Amino acid sequence: MSEGVEALYLHVPFCVRRCRYCDFATAATHHDDARMLAYERSLERLVGQAREIGLLGRPGSAYVGGGTPTMLGAEGLPSLVSAICAAGPVDELSFEANPESLSDELLARAREAGATRVSVGVQSFDDRELRGLGRVHDALLARDRVAAAVDSGFDVSLDLMCGIPFQTLESWRSSLVQAVELGVGHVSCYPLMIEPGTPLERMCESGQLPWPSDDTEADDMEAALEVLGQAGFSRYEVASYARPGKRCAHNVRYWTGVEYLGLGAAAASMLSRASYLRLREAVPALAAPIDDAVRFRLTICSTTDELVCATSLASLSFEVEQLSEREAVAEDLMLAARMTDGLPTPLIEHARTTLGSARVDDALANLVRRGLLERGSVGSLVPTHDGWLLGNELYGALWDLAGDPSQG
Repeated sequence: MSEGVEALYLHVPFCVRRCRYCDFATAATHHDDARMLAYERSLERLVGQAREIGLLGRPGSAYVGGGTPTMLGAEGLPSLVSAICAAGPVDELSFEANPESLSDELLARAREAGATRVSVGVQSFDDRELRGLGRVHDALLARDRVAAAVDSGFDVSLDLMCGIPFQTLESWRSSLVQAVELGVGHVSCYPLMIEPGTPLERMCESGQLPWPSDDTEADDMEAALEVLGQAGFSRYEVASYARPGKRCAHNVRYWTGVEYLGLGAAAASMLSRASYLRLREAVPALAAPIDDAVRFRLTICSTTDELVCATSLASLSFEVEQLSEREAVAEDLMLAARMTDGLPTPLIEHARTTLGSARVDDALANLVRRGLLERGSVGSLVPTHDGWLLGNELYGALWDLAGDPSQG
């Protein structure tokens, strides 16, 4: 019998205010909102029950994301970390932070409770760009809090955004250089997506803010590769760069088909059939698995207020997507193509067995001919430079392998 899922994600939706570009599951609130303590205690209960029913093992990795988990404060966040570590130390336990709520006390107490890694949402070291995004902090506070996290002994990751209002190639390079100079071990670089219905979209539509140019993304990513590469970082995933030994193990699990459990508002899970059946024993309202389903993707639909009041896993509502073995293998190929490690030989062989050797060989050969994949070490296939830039074409071709071969 399986010893339970070994990767855990917890979502904390609270923020001091929503950024202009945000369309995540977040709720703007004040620091003394009583719901936050109740929500944190609810997550503790849910983690405990998942462990009791054998769904959750001792996590090899855990990630507390948001929202802004540091809004829970120097009492709530360490308590949640302790609950995660109740079955023993977690090899990598990350939490997300925003500079304005990352206090020295919180850093010390979270580390004492068992956290090992902090990911700081900086986005930019340029005050004008930060104001355009609607961020609460300024560049000075960001530098101070990142430095404090580094000095506290955490592995520190830093998020930066490119393609944002008022940003130039020079200011983007400056933010990258400052990240390096602060001594972090990991940098994530994301192009801004202006989502429909967000304040940022409305401000750009009305002319209050300039529309970012779609034409700069390739140059921005080239600059990231150059600046971070010269500082000893290696790109290991589409948006992620790390010094040696500083990859985010939790995120690597997402891209390599390892099952994970997500709890909290809008949290996502990816479970095997055995784990899904175990969860369904505790949540009878879950749909019965179809005969050929081997992978289950779940999203919690319960609202923040419903989660505050949740007494058990059965209190939650879920959306469920069931994947066949063909779909699961095609998904693994697609996700593996997000990483510099690429498609390993065992995965390719499994795909050939499941999807048909001729079908897989033809598709991969076509991607090599198009210059999106190339041969790596020991039979692997890795994304090329064009494969990174034309990722949607690469991922789409791999996902299409899940289709019915009789349909062409």
